[in-house]
Amino acid sequence: MATNNQVGVTTHPKGLYVLFATEMWERFSFYSMLALFTLYLRDPAEGFGWTAAQATALYANYLMFVYASPLIGGLIADKITGYRKAVMIGGFFFMAGHGLLSIPALWAVYAALTCLVIGNGFFKPNVSTMVGNLYPEGSHLKDRAYNIFYMGINVGAFLAPIVMEIVRAKFGFHPAFAVAAFGMVISVGILWYFKNLVMAADNKRAVGEPVIESMAAGDAEQAADTAATATDAPPHGVSGQDEGGHAKGAGGDAGRSAEMLAVANWKRVTALIVIFIIVIVFWMVFHQNGSTLTYFADDNTEWNVTGTISNSINAFWVLVLTFPLVWFWGFLDRRGKEPSTPTKMAFGMTLTGLSFLVLWYGASIGEKMTKTPEQLSVAEFRINERVLNNLSASGVSKDVLDKIQNAKAADGKNSVFGVKFTKKTDEATKVETSGEQHLIAAVNAASPGAGDANRASILQNAYLFRVSPFWLVLAYAIVTLGELMLSPMGLSLVSKVAPISIRGLMMGGWFVATAIGNKLTQIGVYWDIWLQSSFFLVLALMALFMAIVLAILLRPLKKAMPGV
Repeated sequence: MATNNQVGVTTHPKGLYVLFATEMWERFSFYSMLALFTLYLRDPAEGFGWTAAQATALYANYLMFVYASPLIGGLIADKITGYRKAVMIGGFFFMAGHGLLSIPALWAVYAALTCLVIGNGFFKPNVSTMVGNLYPEGSHLKDRAYNIFYMGINVGAFLAPIVMEIVRAKFGFHPAFAVAAFGMVISVGILWYFKNLVMAADNKRAVGEPVIESMAAGDAEQAADTAATATDAPPHGVSGQDEGGHAKGAGGDAGRSAEMLAVANWKRVTALIVIFIIVIVFWMVFHQNGSTLTYFADDNTEWNVTGTISNSINAFWVLVLTFPLVWFWGFLDRRGKEPSTPTKMAFGMTLTGLSFLVLWYGASIGEKMTKTPEQLSVAEFRINERVLNNLSASGVSKDVLDKIQNAKAADGKNSVFGVKFTKKTDEATKVETSGEQHLIAAVNAASPGAGDANRASILQNAYLFRVSPFWLVLAYAIVTLGELMLSPMGLSLVSKVAPISIRGLMMGGWFVATAIGNKLTQIGVYWDIWLQSSFFLVLALMALFMAIVLAILLRPLKKAMPGV
């Protein structure tokens, strides 16, 4: 069998499959938490009864730090710990974080998020780096290795919400978080038990050697793939994009295309900044999956599961669509018709906007439904800021609305505002109460007589419509295709376009843009204020606007980035 110290190896080293399993179980753990998190915060029984705005704000801040943390964790591994030790440290922080979430206390949530951010910073960039380090410089297997590794990410992401849906339904949120912690135990256990198979990948740089110098020494594409998979983005190989004359293994600018070198540095940097702005909007829209899309799936989708399960759909489509798309790009490339990278990114943003137009249309259908007495008697309801505004417009007094909004249960949680009212059975009497009866009783308790006096208006406005899950599944298919057209090219583009002297800085700029985009997912605070259809339409128009901007700038971008 070929050895791994040969450039011409024909088989992947066993260490790749160790890292595949390590990453798969870590992502299982990570996405288990993410699938549950916002619904947990909103749950009035096991969680904290938070409103959508409160849960979304914390989710956005968490994502921002998670996607920025690889910058620091990668630097610490480069300079101090080495890669395998950094991954192990990150794994233990992950275990602690998921374990803390199984404690029913708010302090445990913030402590858990801190541990998870630290864990992600140590784990993600360095396990990705180890994948590339398994292969000698110039190995033709390295691109395929990152594609295999990326599949591991998505297998874990696909399985996690399904398992969490089952565990949460049978045992509750806190045992489900404990299962996520157990996933991390498996991940770290695999890396420790099979450590001999990955020791060769733990090549710590000499102390003081600049990261930029390492990338300039001929492995910018590995740096791009490492950074991409560190943020769960597809590696550059998924794009099928031509390398633009960059000879793998060539040192510094010498191996890059003459066309690129002829372009002034300021033009190349400006072009990359435009791409970063596009990426900010993309991640802001795309990462609604853990917040508003989960709320939509939970409240407004006609299936017999919770919104947790919807977090599997994106990973499912990644697994289904990736290799057909790679084949398609190859098919076009063989005919000399493969689009340039900026053109692909414009297609990706267009598809992202179209996916939210699908959701806008589906939500519009639900909002226009005529609510019959039969529907109301078996429906679910929620009082939120949008409902209170509509009730005020229909003539309900401010005094009554204030009492409904401010009513607290004995445990200090909201008893009406933000609470989802559904059919439930009293454990003592075994009497079943419909969501309609439950809601009116809660409103009457908050403001005696208010429920009876305004019954029809409250039910009509608080009613949670249900539409076919087809709209959600279709939207995810379209946005995933957009992701695969836009995200893989980004970091590879930086590695090829950025002037060598600031390539590390520009790589960091991609991470910063990603973190800003994730912070801006906080636009979800308007979920309970705007109509769902209006919310989806705003996001669709923002994505389509950026697609149009990108299309207008295609010609100057191509001139600033020739050969890509």
